[in-house]
Amino acid sequence: MKAIITVVGKDTVGILAKVSTACADADVNIIEVTQSVLQDMFAMTMMVEIDKSTLGLDALREKLEKVGEETNTKIHVMHEDIFNSMHKI
Repeated sequence: MKAIITVVGKDTVGILAKVSTACADADVNIIEVTQSVLQDMFAMTMMVEIDKSTLGLDALREKLEKVGEETNTKIHVMHEDIFNSMHKI
């Protein structure tokens, strides 16, 4: 099972490190990452595998929302099926 994690906010040192550490702590495997900085805004999208995670999707979402509060970013976690359904034409 896969999920999509998006992170948006003002760029600061360590955002990627804190999000990826939180994923590693929950045994979430990061498959793919894309990130960019537009002037002073940080944007990142991650595709992750959550099959072997020690947390369920809701608990992972809560954990990453706390990371978002710490980094002053907005973090969303969405099951891949929902993400794909939202982006069908």
